[in-house]
Amino acid sequence: MPAPDDLLAALDPEQRRVAEALRGPVRVLAGAGTGKTRAITHRIAYGVATGVYQPTEVLAVTFTTRAAGEMRTRLRHLGAGGVQARTFHSAALRQLRFFWPRVHGTELPTLTESKLGLLAGAARRCRVPGDQALLRDLASEIEWAKVSNVHPDDYARVAPARGREVTGQDPETVARVFSAYEDGKRSQGRMDMEDVLLFTAGMLADDERVAAQIRSQYKRFVVDEFQDVSPLQSALLDLWLGGRDELCVVGDPAQTIYSFAGARADFLRDFPAKYDATTSVELVRNYRSSPQVVDTANQLLAGTSSQGVALRAQRPAGPEVTFTGHPDEVAEAAEVADQLKRLGASGVPWSEMAVLFRINAQSEHHEEALAERGIPYVIRGAARFFDRPEVRQGVTLLRGTARGGEATGEMVDTVRATLAGLGWSPEPPSSRGQVRDRWESWQALVDQAVEFAAGEGGDLGAFVDELDRRAAEQHAPVADGVTLTTFHAAKGLEWDAVMLTGIQDGTLPFSHADTPAEIEEERRLLYVGMTRARLHLAVSWSLARNPGGRPNRRPSQFVTAMLPAQERPQAAPKRRRAVHCRECGKPLSTAAQKKLGRCDDCPASYDEELFERLRDWRRTRAGEDEVPAYVVFTDATLQLIAEHKPTSESALLAISGVGRSKLERYGDEVLGLLA
Repeated sequence: MPAPDDLLAALDPEQRRVAEALRGPVRVLAGAGTGKTRAITHRIAYGVATGVYQPTEVLAVTFTTRAAGEMRTRLRHLGAGGVQARTFHSAALRQLRFFWPRVHGTELPTLTESKLGLLAGAARRCRVPGDQALLRDLASEIEWAKVSNVHPDDYARVAPARGREVTGQDPETVARVFSAYEDGKRSQGRMDMEDVLLFTAGMLADDERVAAQIRSQYKRFVVDEFQDVSPLQSALLDLWLGGRDELCVVGDPAQTIYSFAGARADFLRDFPAKYDATTSVELVRNYRSSPQVVDTANQLLAGTSSQGVALRAQRPAGPEVTFTGHPDEVAEAAEVADQLKRLGASGVPWSEMAVLFRINAQSEHHEEALAERGIPYVIRGAARFFDRPEVRQGVTLLRGTARGGEATGEMVDTVRATLAGLGWSPEPPSSRGQVRDRWESWQALVDQAVEFAAGEGGDLGAFVDELDRRAAEQHAPVADGVTLTTFHAAKGLEWDAVMLTGIQDGTLPFSHADTPAEIEEERRLLYVGMTRARLHLAVSWSLARNPGGRPNRRPSQFVTAMLPAQERPQAAPKRRRAVHCRECGKPLSTAAQKKLGRCDDCPASYDEELFERLRDWRRTRAGEDEVPAYVVFTDATLQLIAEHKPTSESALLAISGVGRSKLERYGDEVLGLLA
């Protein structure tokens, strides 16, 4: 076991303050790359080495099995191998398995690995047709409700106020499925991961003997990543403590990126208000990144509500951070691949490079560009693009349409119509989640069809052959390569070179980030991406989705201040959804109501004669294009056009449901009809 002085000698001044604060409540605000795990493991080891701590009386809690394993390894090397380091769920499940039979006299309910089977039955009982994407979104929503202490009976009332939404389902329907899921689970003697925490908390609250035994075993607690704690986890931690304050929490409010899943950074920010005698320490020395990367990350958060500790770089200077716009996503992916190839030639290993993006569907162009250049890559946190179920399903259906001689009219329109049969629509779903992810994958196939038609051209059979070629090239097995992953999946990782791609408004911040809090979470997501880089950091965006498309995108509002003045785009008005009915003034609860700007039962104020003319035009145009009418414009969008009667392209673009692609395709005809 290392001597106490040797443990302290290995730390910087701030880390040493953490290690020496062995008593009472301690809060550590640890900036990215500042060695927080080093600080808290040395604190525990120092407590054991000085005799202040008994190893078996300390419980260190974190959020992932990987992080818990790393903590155990470090503690063992520091002479504190007897300390327990577990995730919240692992620690709770261990206690539950021991005490449940003694308290209830029955076997513990069986832990279910997935909610989807139970949810499918619950959805059927509620007559909700649920495919896998919707079931996954319902599972995520139920998880949020349970960790946020929202009961099924309260969900329909609470969800709209919290901005919660499941695509295609109203809150009352989600509440019914939630309740049916809970009933079905209980009847089968099963429990889910959230129940593990709920049952443990309930057992501690209801049985003083159990609470006393657990509290006698664990007298000191350390919680890592405290900015990610949910209300349920906070309640369980309070029950473990039982009014004591021997607690050390570590986290970074600037890295709060899971609020949508129930995480609450307030528990970290307000810790000193809860514990009067809190010792608060800030870790500010960044050992991971170059001064150029650190300065850029600091600038991103400066003066915002997301600002955390101001990082101070400890590494030597490196290359400047680059900010680059590209004509389209294909050109962006090609340039990123070329940058990576140059870095590889200079000696940077492929495994020390990463390409980060906002959503998984953005990976496809990068997979193609890397494959063309013979650069190995690995996908983290998702299947490769052509392995995703919805993509395989879409390509299979397109192949069947081509071989069956059912393809008529323009190739791109046939692709759109075929994918519409699976559930694709021109407008994206109104909320995030698996339904949105699936739509993005199908939209990527549509974009590929547009790109193919504008380039090589050909019929549907030729396009399917092109998809098969791409899939074959991108499926070459690799043992090591450039990491392709999302910002969320990159948290906790680091590389020598990081390429942040798709950094344009509408993608980051994401189009569904409407409130100031949601936009700030998107800013923090970019901060997490930036601070993954040790030396090379490149930020890029594309002005159009497809080659030859109208260049109407703008670099993200988060990075415009970092660009030279002459390269900054002019500010454009942001279209916001209404939050109150324009007819009666009442708050609007559903996405459909917010899109229309009025309650469902309030009379429409649009020009009904004009609306019917627009419907006649749409019927004719849909027939010419051989697509369903809603593919042109939905009724809701036509009502808004009939109400606002836009007289210019910019005014038409401000209508919800009219994007750039539809403006290009139908704008002249609609404006002509209105005139």
